[in-house]
Parts: sequence; structure tokens; C-alpha cells
Amino acid sequence: MKKIIIIILVTIFAGQFLSAQVSEKEDALKKVNTDTINGWKKGGMFALTFGQSSFTNWAAGGINNISVNGIANLFANYKKDNLTWDNNLDLGYGMQKLGKGVDKSTQKTDDKLDFSSKLGIKAAEKLYYAALMNFRTQFTNGYNYPDDSTVISGLMAPGYLLFAAGIDYKPNKNLSVFIAPLTSKTTFVSNQTLADAGAYGVEPGKNIRNEFGGYLKAVYTKDIMKNVNLNTKLGLFSNYLHNPQNIDVNWEVLLGMKINKYLTATLNTQLLYDDDILVPVDTNGDGINNGTGKRVQFKEILGIGFSVKF
Repeated sequence: MKKIIIIILVTIFAGQFLSAQVSEKEDALKKVNTDTINGWKKGGMFALTFGQSSFTNWAAGGINNISVNGIANLFANYKKDNLTWDNNLDLGYGMQKLGKGVDKSTQKTDDKLDFSSKLGIKAAEKLYYAALMNFRTQFTNGYNYPDDSTVISGLMAPGYLLFAAGIDYKPNKNLSVFIAPLTSKTTFVSNQTLADAGAYGVEPGKNIRNEFGGYLKAVYTKDIMKNVNLNTKLGLFSNYLHNPQNIDVNWEVLLGMKINKYLTATLNTQLLYDDDILVPVDTNGDGINNGTGKRVQFKEILGIGFSVKF
């Protein structure tokens, strides 16, 4: 009981302290953002969320766990005369710690680095000739838990670099639809063990795979109701040279729900499908992955914590 009281008091004190710190920083950032200098508009959002479950003499069973997840979205956009230049950086990282008695108790729950830059020249009302560069990878090694000895992903394994040229349609400030019939996509697998196995679509033994095709990227951002912001991105790629009917899909949704000035609930989902990626699967239904196959990948992270928007 004493431990619970101490934990509650520490949590309250930490919340008050962080609120004061965040308030000062948020006010300063707001002052910086009030002026749009030379056509630039900059801002972003940072959130740190927490999760926790605890079981004591719980007949139905359960595993004590605590998790923390950080996400950041930063942008710097330029618009002047007929020229636009949009830059966006998405970062995410999360870990969870399982209770005593569980093997491999520390596990990664999120890991993302995604940077895009798009340059546009006005062609007509709401239409721009545009060129886009996108780079995606992760920070640290990933494992097929509970096995944390076999690496299945890592920094630049995979890494994706995409260059695209086409038309960008911007009907309003909330929506952008970029259609690029000329697109190059390069997949990097820097881990030689994974490269030798032909992971992520590269030929066995090679570290790079090049593709040429068509690309569509749609981005929509809006406050869908008071204190609720929706940010969603959809990317579609078709390889002209190999199975063009098998379209790669990358769909992300970030929903931010403001509870009060500093406390926010976030829901982050990502759906992936790549015909060239084989993922671990349970082929006989015993709960253990014993094979690989083509599958839709889905990730969902829900958390409550502190956030700053600037």
C-alpha cells in the first residue's frame, strides 16, 4: 500500500513539473511560429505516451508490463509565388518491459524514420508539376520475439529510397494527391545475412534492388472535431517491370485526441503490403512461427501521455 501511495505522489509531482516545463517551451515555440518568414511555415508535434498493466493473484492470468512510446512529426513548408517545397519528418520509437519470469522481457514495439521532400511548380489552379523524394528505414535491430537472437531487420535493412515525378493536386489546405507515372524505388538491405537470404525482395547475396514504376501518395490532415486531429497518408507503388498488378501499399493513420492542454491520447496505425516481402507465419496453428509467406502487415499503437504541438 505504501508503494502505491508513493507511486501516485511521484506521478502527480512529475506531471506538475513536466506541465510547467512544457508550458514554457510551448509558449516560446508559439511565438516563433507566429511569423511566416520569407514564405516558410514550420511546426510539428511531439508526444510521449505510456502504458501499464499489473496483475496480482489474478486467476485468469496475465503478464505485468510497462511500455513507453515516443512519436514526432516535424514539417517545414515553403510557398512563394508559383513555387512550393514541402518537407516532412516522421519519427517513432517504443519499448515494452514484461514482468518477471518472462524470457526476453524487453521488446521493441515501434521503430520508424520517414523523411519526404516534395518540390512543386504551379501548372494551373490547384495543380503543380512536382518531384518527390522519400526515404524510410528504422533505427535499431528487430527480432521475431520471443526469439531475440535472430535479427530480422535493422538500420538500412530494409531502407527505401524513392524518387518520383508527376502532378500534385491540392484542392485545399487539408488534402494533397500526388500522382507520379515516373518513379524509381531502391530497396537497401545492409545486413549481409538478410541479404544472403534474399530478404525484402533483393536477390540472394545482393544488397540493393532497383524498381521502376508508378506511384501515388495522398496526404490528408484535418481537425475532424474539437481537440481531435486526423493525419493519414496513403502510398501506392506499382512496379512496371515485374508483376505490375501487385501493388505495394503503405497506409498510416495518426489520430491525436487532446484531453487537456498537456495530456493527449494517440492512436497510430500502419498497414503494409509488399508482394516481395515474406514475413514469418504460423503454418500449423500452434502459436509458433515456422514458415514464411506473403501477408498484410498491420501495426497499432494506443497510448496516453504528454504532447506538444507547435
